[in-house]
Amino acid sequence: MFESLPGFRDFYPDSCAGRNHLFRIWRQTANSFGFSEYDAPVLEPLDLFKEKSGPEVVSQLFAFKDKGGREVALRPEMTPSLARLAGAKASSLRRPIKWFHIGEHYRYEKPQRGRLRAFYQFNADILGEPGPGADAELIALCIKSLTALGLTAEDFRIRLSDRDIWLHYMAAFGIEGDSAAQALDIIDKRERVDRGVTLEKLAQIFGDSAEDFFKDVERLGKAKDLNRLKDILLGPDSTCKSAGNSDQISQRLNDWKMLLDQLDAMQLMPYLEIDLGIVRGLAYYTGFVFEAFERGGDLRSLAGGGRYDGLVKKLGYDDLPATGFAMGDVTLGDLLARKNLLATFISAPDIFAILGGAEERKIALADILALRENGFRVEYALKETGFGKQFKLAGQSRAKFALIYGAEELAADSVKVRDMNSGAEKLIPRDRLNTELLEIRETGIPLEE
Repeated sequence: MFESLPGFRDFYPDSCAGRNHLFRIWRQTANSFGFSEYDAPVLEPLDLFKEKSGPEVVSQLFAFKDKGGREVALRPEMTPSLARLAGAKASSLRRPIKWFHIGEHYRYEKPQRGRLRAFYQFNADILGEPGPGADAELIALCIKSLTALGLTAEDFRIRLSDRDIWLHYMAAFGIEGDSAAQALDIIDKRERVDRGVTLEKLAQIFGDSAEDFFKDVERLGKAKDLNRLKDILLGPDSTCKSAGNSDQISQRLNDWKMLLDQLDAMQLMPYLEIDLGIVRGLAYYTGFVFEAFERGGDLRSLAGGGRYDGLVKKLGYDDLPATGFAMGDVTLGDLLARKNLLATFISAPDIFAILGGAEERKIALADILALRENGFRVEYALKETGFGKQFKLAGQSRAKFALIYGAEELAADSVKVRDMNSGAEKLIPRDRLNTELLEIRETGIPLEE
């Protein structure tokens, strides 16, 4: 007796159909936004992920040496592979590069609610466009990918933040470079730890200014509109004003206005919430960042992303601005289940063929293959059995129509089609079988009066 490994899932046909429906919605939505699908190997050089996230990431990966002695890893995310692909051919790709991917990813971590070791993600990215228009397009795609599944503004929200604002703000305290990155990581985790612990960590960076800085963090975290942000960042008593970097803040707030104006024009503001408490702890993010959360707050984030302008260059290619997001299937599936929005699929053939004896079966098999080639899903009993048993199998299959190949029908070089719901029947010449079945599938068989 064998079972699947911890954190991995089996997909029986019914759950596989649900998963594929989710993929279909993701794919249709991305296509409607003009994104093109790409793919890359599931196994990548380990150094690709170490270069992007640092050597400490190895403990979170399925990493090993292959038979050639190469250090490799199953991909935990898609962004490094995307950066590799786009960077390698950036000069020949039409800008902006709008690509999406749907595939399985792997992380070696403790399985728990909303987090597994193997999971599927929808990734969408725009490369080659530095302006807020690209960020607005990605946020709109994220929202529409969720609403296409039946979710509404009552079910989720997009929490929008900006690492650039934080970097400019910390520069006013004289905190830059690695120290600023450490501070952002502390801010990112502040909602999950005690306030005193957060202050203690900030004191290692800000010294005696830690309390003042953290009070500003809390003020900024409560600012829910652009005017309030402007008051805090550029008011007469602001640290930025006294530090002399208010021009940089002003320019960044102009970018905010451009972003929000575009999202407002798309009528997406009911889904948005300004929340500078979201900073996305990963150090490679460089500008606008966002996460999609269930409004009830019971689940982990549904999606997350942001701008990562320096990553392609960091991997050794020409500089290429980039922004993107990832949406996982695990927490999203949990939310859809709670909202009763999981699609129910019935896997059923269009036609079940009822076959007579050996001669009838021989003729029917040729017709069945032709029907399959024309897009019909056709099933039949794989071993010879009586008509009664075959009709029972047809009912169990939930086929919409039955094709009856009896001696009388074939003597007339015809086939009888029966609507399995209404019981209506029609005799069809074999040479017109495909044509008439296409029509019957659309209109049904009229009942005789």
